Amino acid sequence: MYSNYSLVLLIQLSLLTFDLLVNAGSELLRDEPAVQMVLFIIQDISILFNVIIILLMLFNTYVFQVGLVSILLQRFRSLLMLSALYLTSSVILHSWLMNLRWLNFNRFIWTDGLQMLFIIHRTASVLYYYFYKRTSECLGDPRLYEDSPWLRDAFARVRQ
Repeated sequence: MYSNYSLVLLIQLSLLTFDLLVNAGSELLRDEPAVQMVLFIIQDISILFNVIIILLMLFNTYVFQVGLVSILLQRFRSLLMLSALYLTSSVILHSWLMNLRWLNFNRFIWTDGLQMLFIIHRTASVLYYYFYKRTSECLGDPRLYEDSPWLRDAFARVRQ
């Protein structure tokens, strides 16, 4: 169990690190629009893979398997909402940047709407990194994968 979890955690943290590096250095490549577009596509795919991995980890828990999805949603709601916001803002920001800069990469184009979206994207990214890392570490808790007294109490409360 733990060797599988450490491998999944390594993959997740590698994808988060790649995402962070692309966010930090993508503007350095604005003279190379093809390279920047490929990095943006890989970044969006890595965000999507991270969301899929976290959902698979949630589905693999004993809590999910006994039908207490509401406990998982209550506990990890912030990450799921931030993941959706971050993925959406990433795709929109990357599309907008590539649309503005593809043919005019020598000109500096920075509209007010693009600035606002950039701020939303970077703020969402910081929150996403924090909540994703916290959730991935919380999902390593063995109590989520086995029957325990707190789970029986939660199940009894739901049935009443």
